[in-house]
Amino acid sequence: MKSKPIYVEIEIEDEVEKVWTYSQDPGLHEQWDVRFSSITYNEKPPGEEVQTFTYSTKVLPGLEVSGWGESKGTHEKESGEKTSALHFGTDQIISPIAEGKGYWKYIPHEKGTTFLTQYDYDVRFGAAGKLFDRMFRPLMGWGTALSFDVLKRWIETGERPGTQYRRFFSFYAICLLFSFVWLYQGLVPKVLTQHPLEVSMLMQLSPFTQAQAETAVLWVGLAEMLFACFWLVPGLQKSLLKLQVVIFPLLTLSAVLSAPSVATAPFNVITLNVTLGVLSIIGLLLAHQLPTAKSCKRKRGKKA
Repeated sequence: MKSKPIYVEIEIEDEVEKVWTYSQDPGLHEQWDVRFSSITYNEKPPGEEVQTFTYSTKVLPGLEVSGWGESKGTHEKESGEKTSALHFGTDQIISPIAEGKGYWKYIPHEKGTTFLTQYDYDVRFGAAGKLFDRMFRPLMGWGTALSFDVLKRWIETGERPGTQYRRFFSFYAICLLFSFVWLYQGLVPKVLTQHPLEVSMLMQLSPFTQAQAETAVLWVGLAEMLFACFWLVPGLQKSLLKLQVVIFPLLTLSAVLSAPSVATAPFNVITLNVTLGVLSIIGLLLAHQLPTAKSCKRKRGKKA
């Protein structure tokens, strides 16, 4: 089955000319579009309508994909609506994209500009490439939508893309860290090793016998592993951060009451939980006005 083209649309409360400038000027474009690390226009001969350019994308440290592009067929209607056609591709075999085409459209209205794009591309490696594209194409659509929201916030609020992306990636790095912490704390000391200190602290805080405490520690570990998975669910992270601001002081107090010696041990529960609690507060601060792909329409006629 042929894959559907990627479609992204967003409303920007500003004039068409400003949106056009921020998206057509390569020095501005490369700042907000997460899909590109750099965009360089080639010198255009007098009278030539096609603007060629080269682009690069940093995949990993030391690994970069470079490609070529053509911006052509720019058209403007009497209503002020503008359209720019694109042709792009790369010869690098590490890129799943071989060659593609699409367009950008700018539609003025009373409240600002409707900025939209639609593009499609051919993949490499035959059936294997098409299978991989089932995962890669949604990622490209998400990256396009996220970039459009960053552009919208830059134009409407003046917050530069670099600041937005630092906040965005810092927030989700914290979320991944908490997912790892809860997974490790549930899996290693509770499920795999049944650490004696975990069992003894629970016995101090409850009427459980040794066997009952060991069973309870196992279930607590499984619950913590499930909690780790919740950190990977979009939309839950902010609520989880708020919850942690409350529970970390309670967990610290219960640990010290059940086993006072843990307060003086190296890398103890107090320093760990205070650090994680403060990190939760930092995460909440970063969560304010995060750029999001959800602000965009992903299908024609659909609401954002």
